[in-house]
Amino acid sequence: MSRVYFVTGTDTDVGKTVATCQLLRAFADQGLRAAAMKPVASGCVLRDGALWHGDVAAHAQAANVAAPSALTNPYRFLPAISPHLAAREAGVGIDLDHLVACARQLGEMSDVLLVEGAGGWYAPLGEDSAMADLAMALGAPVLLVVGMRLGCLNHARLSAEAIARSGLPLAGWLANRIDPAMASYADNLATLECVLGTPPLAEIAHSSAAERGSLPASAVITLRP
Repeated sequence: MSRVYFVTGTDTDVGKTVATCQLLRAFADQGLRAAAMKPVASGCVLRDGALWHGDVAAHAQAANVAAPSALTNPYRFLPAISPHLAAREAGVGIDLDHLVACARQLGEMSDVLLVEGAGGWYAPLGEDSAMADLAMALGAPVLLVVGMRLGCLNHARLSAEAIARSGLPLAGWLANRIDPAMASYADNLATLECVLGTPPLAEIAHSSAAERGSLPASAVITLRP
């Protein structure tokens, strides 16, 4: 089975998809078969009679492994609300075992698989489960995307401590500059290095083209299970 990493963020809308796409392209540039999975996507739209989600489409463009959407995005919902609420409205139960089975199939097709969660580490996945439970079921090292904005120091530390309590390793973190006007950016980055105990794998600049970019190969090479 491929190397599997679980991509989480310090909050929602911090750039997990941008980071995932950049990682996918960098792995592909290394000659690896790179695949992605969005276990649950809410806020979908109807296109040609099927539910479509921008994150899933971005993954498909960045990955170099063609896989059926039934595997890359097993659960999709129309309302742009928390997955557990969207699933409840749809009368659907999100099955962790099914998600793990889909990940295993994708793993057999790839050298590296990035599983992008929704929201943050403890975002609800079902009535009695969270994204953290899926990461633990996968046994996957975690990549933390830190949205660089006011409040990120607290959110990053809380997320890192929660990941550590789960017993899963933090494979690395990425600084995504979602607020280009963030005051004292360099000082905040230095504080995060101290708080998280390691420099970021990469800094992602605020750019409309960020989703189409890729991380430097040196950042990817440092990833270890």
